[in-house]
Amino acid sequence: MRFRVGQGFDAHALVPGRRLVLAGVELGGPRGLLGHSDADVLAHAVIDALLGASGLGDIGAMFPDGDSRNRDADSMQLLALALQRVRADGWQVANIDCTIIAQQPKIAPFVEAMRRSLAGVLGLTPAAVSIKGKTTEWLGFTGRGEGIAALAVVALTAD
Repeated sequence: MRFRVGQGFDAHALVPGRRLVLAGVELGGPRGLLGHSDADVLAHAVIDALLGASGLGDIGAMFPDGDSRNRDADSMQLLALALQRVRADGWQVANIDCTIIAQQPKIAPFVEAMRRSLAGVLGLTPAAVSIKGKTTEWLGFTGRGEGIAALAVVALTAD
C-alpha cells in the first residue's frame, strides 16, 4: 500500500455584505469572507492538502481566480472536482484533520455540521474528519477579527 500526506492553508479577510461559509456550512452573522469564490477557507485548505498529497499542484493552478467560471463558486463543488482528479490518479482519502483559526465567531457550535459536510463530499465517515476551532488570544489578524485562517492535513492511500 502507498501512503501520502499533504497539508493545506488558506486565509481570507472578513468583510460586511458577504456570507460566512466554512466547509459548506453557512454560519450567519454580519460579515463573511472576501474572495473570488465563496471564500470558504476550510474547503480551500482541504483542496490544497488533497492536491499537495497527490502531487497535483494547488488550488490556484486548478481553479485560477482569473477564470470567471470560478467567480462566486461553491467551494464544496470545487472540492468535489479536486477529489475526482485525486481519485483518477488512484488515491483514496483516509482521513483529514483541520484547524480553523478565528477569534469570532465561535466554531464549536458548527463543527459537527462541518464534519458531516466534508465527510459527505469526500466519501468518508464523519469519524475520519477532525475539525478544531482555535483562537489566537486576540493576537494577529485573526485575533483582531480581520479574517479567518484554516489549516488542513490529509492522508491518502493507494494500493
